[in-house]
This record gives sequence, structure tokens and C-alpha cells, in this order.
Amino acid sequence: MKLKTFVFFFLCLLLTACSIGEPELAWQKITNANALLVDVRTMEEYDEGHLPNARLIPHDQIEGRLSEFGIDKNAPIVLYCKWGVRADIAKETLMKHGFVNVINGGGYGHMMEAKP
Repeated sequence: MKLKTFVFFFLCLLLTACSIGEPELAWQKITNANALLVDVRTMEEYDEGHLPNARLIPHDQIEGRLSEFGIDKNAPIVLYCKWGVRADIAKETLMKHGFVNVINGGGYGHMMEAKP
């Protein structure tokens, strides 16, 4: 019985960890600060649906496409993916290259739910 309880709590923790990001803050940056909105999913995911005005730059292409983020390292950038995990990876990559105003908006679904 203890093993089942452990597995249950482990799965709950895992599912909670898969959904990360700050969609409300992301929308504030998009609305009030004209943030660059970047979808870091695959082309197939993007084609299935994406936020208006979102630029597609898959998370594994961020480093090779840094010039597309502009020269102002303080400019606001909002990233999103399916659950927030790839957006977090992309955020770390951008921050490693000196970008300081980067928000992980989380998943596409969370961004849609939080849309003002």
C-alpha cells in the first residue's frame, strides 16, 4: 500500500511540475509593454493553433536565431510552448546571452485561459 501512495504522490508532483509559467504576467507584458511574443513549439504545433502575432522560433533553434530577438537586451520577450517546459529552456538560453526581460508564459492553453 505504501508503494501505491508513493507512486500517486510522485505522479501528482510530476504533473504539477509539467505546467510552469506566468501567463497573467505574460499578458501584462504583451499588452502594456508591447513584448515580442514567441512560440517555441514545433511548426506542426504552431500550425494547429497559436496566439495572434506570435513568431515561431522553436526552442532548439533559439541560439542560432538570436538576431531575431533584436539588439535591445532589455526589451520584453514572452515565450510559450505546450506546457511551459520548452519555454523555460528557451528563456534560460536567452538569459545566457544577456536578455534580461524574458517571461515564460507557460503553455498555449494556459495563455489562452488567461487572455484578457
